[in-house]
Amino acid sequence: MKRMIVCILLLVILVAAAPVAAAGDTLVVAMAADMTGLDPHLQTAFTSHKVLEMMHGKLVEVDEEMNVQPSMAESWEWSEDGMELTFHLREGMTFHNGTPVTAADVKFSFERILDEATAAAARSKFTSIASIEAPDDLTAVFKFAEKNVAILVDMSSNNAAILSKDFFDNGGDPNVESVGAGPYKLVNWEPDNKIEFTAHEGYFIEGMPKIKNLEYRIIPAEDSILAGVRTGEIDFAIINEPATAMIASADPSVVVATAPSLSYHVLQLNPGRDVFKDVRVRQAIACAIDRQEVLDVAALGEGQVTPPVVQPYYGADIDSLFCYQKDIEKAKALLAEAGNPEVSFTIMAAADEPPTAVAEAQNIQDQLAEIGVKVDIEILELGVYVERWLAGDFDSCAAWNGGGSDPNGTFWRYWHSTGNLQKVSIFNTPELDELLVQGRSLTDPAERRPYYIEAQEILAENAPWVWLYVGYEYRVMVPSLKGFIPTPDGSVWSLRQVYFE
Repeated sequence: MKRMIVCILLLVILVAAAPVAAAGDTLVVAMAADMTGLDPHLQTAFTSHKVLEMMHGKLVEVDEEMNVQPSMAESWEWSEDGMELTFHLREGMTFHNGTPVTAADVKFSFERILDEATAAAARSKFTSIASIEAPDDLTAVFKFAEKNVAILVDMSSNNAAILSKDFFDNGGDPNVESVGAGPYKLVNWEPDNKIEFTAHEGYFIEGMPKIKNLEYRIIPAEDSILAGVRTGEIDFAIINEPATAMIASADPSVVVATAPSLSYHVLQLNPGRDVFKDVRVRQAIACAIDRQEVLDVAALGEGQVTPPVVQPYYGADIDSLFCYQKDIEKAKALLAEAGNPEVSFTIMAAADEPPTAVAEAQNIQDQLAEIGVKVDIEILELGVYVERWLAGDFDSCAAWNGGGSDPNGTFWRYWHSTGNLQKVSIFNTPELDELLVQGRSLTDPAERRPYYIEAQEILAENAPWVWLYVGYEYRVMVPSLKGFIPTPDGSVWSLRQVYFE
């Protein structure tokens, strides 16, 4: 059964016999894979972000409609020329170790992100920053070398978390110990088992978190997670497998919260590998893949085929893009033009994130056999997959990448020549550079849109990747848990405000 959801849907089904959570002072959350590290500036895995956002604070955040809202900064203003952004911090904020949060911490955090030695996951999103000043404890001033209207959205990411300068000055290691300013502070982490937290009493939003203790449980099988929600042993579950979500939606003993996702499924080809250096080979692969079939087989039709930009307003019409409809004859003709090379490559897929990755790879393997392309599949544990992915150490991979609420965040880090994930994409052109610079310098969405449309046309025609589809964000919970808000970016920030009725 297919569901085409164009707005956030919160489906609540209550029955008198629904289970009641066992403990009102502990929120038990389950997910299939563990986080891959503690340092928020380095993490790329979705599972990491869903934990780290409970531990860290950011200057701003986005709400369920993807609008930027105050967070650690209570207000901000741009200079008239758009080259300076001033933040005013909330008073009285503290880190988990009790030290105060000041503008010096903001300055330190972003300078750390910008330092190439850090290898920060989001570094390229902030390279437009020329300098940062902290004239007093509650004021941080960002000065820019070039206009970047998307930077507020980028600052809402966990990769832009504010860390304690004092912690680092005293020899602290964020890979070993977490000292954040978020709603919960870490008590214990048993990898691949559980992560335990207690409420940060100095959290800067009064009255939150509403539940004192938080526990994440790592349970690889999502059917087991759903069974735990049904019995009340688990209060809240992060579900990625569409089949599990569909079963849950038909179950009157649980509540399902659903939102259309901005994270996209994509077959990444590595143009740096000999097999993919000829654009005609990459184009042939794009022409030979029926994207809707991949969606139907791997995700049971739960989603829609996506252009390279996943934000609806900026997304190109897929019918206007190169080979978005399967065309076997064109694929074979392109290979003939390339000299009929023997095309053989391996698709790397993570076993855990997303759970559809292996099925995607298998379906693509079957489809490409129609044009004589031989595909092997390598299945890896998530941590190993992320390490290989960041190093660009793959022929191809079945990837699940974050879209974010602005196309600059989706595109710059991969496709601009200065992007910090160029090692992952291995593709760039001067035309793309210029389009992306223009796209993030303009304030009017109508003026920005043509630049991103043209960038998508270039990417589709050069086929460094084959964009597949976007799905949905699923959250399953006991009926007694109230206050959760599903969001398209997959965030679980509203866990800080949930409570047991």
